[in-house]
Amino acid sequence: MPLKSAPKVLIVEDTPSMAEMYAAFLDGCGYAVSIAETGQAALAAIRSGLPDVVLLDINLPDISGLEILKTVKGEELPCVCVVITAHGSINVAVEAMQNGARDFLVKPFTKDRLVVTVRNVVHHASLERIVENLKEDYGHGGYHGIIGSSLPMQAIYRTIESVAPSRATVFITGESGTGKELCAEAIHRASPRRGGPFIAINCGAIPRDLMESEIFGHTKGAFTGAATDREGAARLADGGTLFLDEICEMDLDLQTKLLRFVQSGMAQKVGGDRPVKVDVRFICATNRDPWEEVEAGRFREDLYYRLHVIPLQLPPLRSRDADVVEIARALLSRLSQEEGKAFSGFSPEAEARLLAFSWPGNVRQLQNVLRNVVVLHDGTQVEAAMLPETMMKGGVPLSPASPHPVLSSLVEAPQDENDIRPLAEVEREVIEAAIAACGGNVPRAAARLEISASTIYRKKMVWDDAKAS
Repeated sequence: MPLKSAPKVLIVEDTPSMAEMYAAFLDGCGYAVSIAETGQAALAAIRSGLPDVVLLDINLPDISGLEILKTVKGEELPCVCVVITAHGSINVAVEAMQNGARDFLVKPFTKDRLVVTVRNVVHHASLERIVENLKEDYGHGGYHGIIGSSLPMQAIYRTIESVAPSRATVFITGESGTGKELCAEAIHRASPRRGGPFIAINCGAIPRDLMESEIFGHTKGAFTGAATDREGAARLADGGTLFLDEICEMDLDLQTKLLRFVQSGMAQKVGGDRPVKVDVRFICATNRDPWEEVEAGRFREDLYYRLHVIPLQLPPLRSRDADVVEIARALLSRLSQEEGKAFSGFSPEAEARLLAFSWPGNVRQLQNVLRNVVVLHDGTQVEAAMLPETMMKGGVPLSPASPHPVLSSLVEAPQDENDIRPLAEVEREVIEAAIAACGGNVPRAAARLEISASTIYRKKMVWDDAKAS
């Protein structure tokens, strides 16, 4: 990697031998490393825009590393800081995290620990820049109307940006309520066809005997009730995008005609005597596994291969971390305006409940819950008590006699003295089991455990340091 494009790391350490050792650890890893031996020198280097990452020793000869952190945070300087502290100074590290440090290292640490830490903060800083660029390009209303900045959604945005300029067919899959049509619209808006029509057909909502007419149109007298000629979605989408939602619901006979249309680009009305050439881009979606539908004989294999060119799997809301709060705020603003209410935000406990809930109905369920809250309550802030009862324990009404099944085996009372284990060991097992039970979602696990997510992250750092040493 050329030096000018290499991530820049500033080591702030007043002991030259230690600074050189850290620099040697990072040698050959693709970083441009520099060293500052005082706090003032470090601030000068940071303000000049030198580093992407700052490895910051807390104890410096002139000013405290904590003061540097406060300056970086207060002046919004564009770098991420990793603090280095002595063993036994965990409280200082926690204070540093509260003042904006991204991570911390406890002396002594291994080369692998340092390299992994720097790589992680560089990666996360890069992803944050992508999100900020998206906000600058598309505003805080989201990416073409899609709200969310979690890692899974960043991957979706990058895929959309890649596929939008092409003519390739996109096949969107995902659970009900994940926003498949919104995603299809985003692809259309980001494409050269944005000036053309976007026509959506729900293949599961239209009776089978009318579906062919909906797609291809019909002539007057083609069937009972056809009093006039009608243009179908295929011709209406000419020059734009045709979105076939829930395509796995389509009748097999119509799938044959759709395959012919996809292959030839020729659309013929029901009752018509000649086909017409149309120029459309196809986007399809389903909440099923399309290949399982093929194997079950409900979806044509040749049509599958024609349409399943670029697959795009939308993540469920439960795997999108804090996106649920971001989406909830946007929905609350809109619903409050529609219903003439004054709600403008959520209490911390209400936000914790939103994060803890599993959202089996995804965004559609979230919207219904919030409309219920807005219609039935008044105020400026949504309180946890206003949310449905099933959300009060993360989605399943749990009682003291019915603890979480994954956690119950870890917290059984000891039967005798030999069964007693160290509290720290039990705590770690419970936290790790909670994270696993929540599908790796730390904020949701924290809400279920009724602790802050930062507490879990801090404990995980301590455990990692102990393992590395």
